[in-house]
Amino acid sequence: MIAAEYKEMLGKKSVIRELAEYGARRAKEIGYNHVFDYSLGNPSVPVPQAFTDKLVELATGSNPVAVHGYSPSLGIDSVREKIAASLKTRFGLNYEKKHVFMTSGAAGAIAHALRAVTQEGDEVITFAPYFPEYKPYVNKTGAVLKIVPPDTDAFQINFTEFEKLFSPKVMAVLINTPNNPSGIVYSTETVKKLAAFLVEKEREYGHDIYLISDEPYREIVFKNVDAPFIARFYHNTITCYSFSKSLSLPGERIGYVAVNPACKDAALIVEMCGQISRGIGHNCPPSIIQLAVAEVADRTADLSVYETNMNILYEALTGLGFSVVKPGGTFYMFPKALEEDAIRFCNRALKYDLILVPADSFGCPGYFRIAYCIPTEKVKRSLEAFRQLAEDYRS
Repeated sequence: MIAAEYKEMLGKKSVIRELAEYGARRAKEIGYNHVFDYSLGNPSVPVPQAFTDKLVELATGSNPVAVHGYSPSLGIDSVREKIAASLKTRFGLNYEKKHVFMTSGAAGAIAHALRAVTQEGDEVITFAPYFPEYKPYVNKTGAVLKIVPPDTDAFQINFTEFEKLFSPKVMAVLINTPNNPSGIVYSTETVKKLAAFLVEKEREYGHDIYLISDEPYREIVFKNVDAPFIARFYHNTITCYSFSKSLSLPGERIGYVAVNPACKDAALIVEMCGQISRGIGHNCPPSIIQLAVAEVADRTADLSVYETNMNILYEALTGLGFSVVKPGGTFYMFPKALEEDAIRFCNRALKYDLILVPADSFGCPGYFRIAYCIPTEKVKRSLEAFRQLAEDYRS
């Protein structure tokens, strides 16, 4: 008999993926240039040439047995050392190899982090708007996800509602900054307040509370935006990172867990991740990708196009009457829909071949997400479609 739980999930597929599939079908019908697909957060800039060069060198000039052999369960030692050194240099914390565990992207990192610090029945808190996959990520571990309602004025943390949800059953708080879907970056003030609150609750409840920081957009931060490194402010921080966005490598599924060296169980948590892999079939990312990414750990793709696209859209949409909190990073924008029902709004947008994602599944009804990781010329051409959509509502 097949598993009923996963069969039921077939009726609740990712809205983002379904819209992206629709966009691909529509592009075949009328041509790619005529479909303004803002659904999927798939990076639109090339990977740095240095990564490609290293990959070619490894594939053609190295010992194939070593390059294509099994990785150690925690990741290749030299790779972990380079990533730890990069973190130490960039952020001033004493990371070592023993604090780093290699994963299949940020999703793999979160899967390990959650299992390392929660047990069945424990609670994990996150903040709306949030990445919809957090629900299965958390709930499939046996823990329970609790969601704090959004602060729609600024999309910082709604501390009043956060405190109401907190209880001794909370073992972890899951944050995402820069944030998908809002594009907002948590300020230093917000992070300090969060850290102080968690320290207070650790004392009150007498147990550790972990801050799991999901950071795949860490390098996509716009000019003059306050973007603190979360682990600098809270000892029990587990950083979950992916090179998908910084290096434009989403298909390679490469990332890591980095446990703050100030966490008393930092090395133990990393060792535990190797055992967690046995239970979830993770078994470490490909060796050749680990080796190649280690050579460019301090680099990024040319990410400037995202800020260019953001400014074009922000100016145009606010000029058309949309209410938008200006993004501080990522390649997402999160406007308020022109009617209360964002699903109906996004369906109406399809008439103009604008593919937008309603935010109900992000825990923020009435809003929609724009993933503007598309060519700038296409962003500019889409503005007429947005104008027609806005005019449709005015008339």
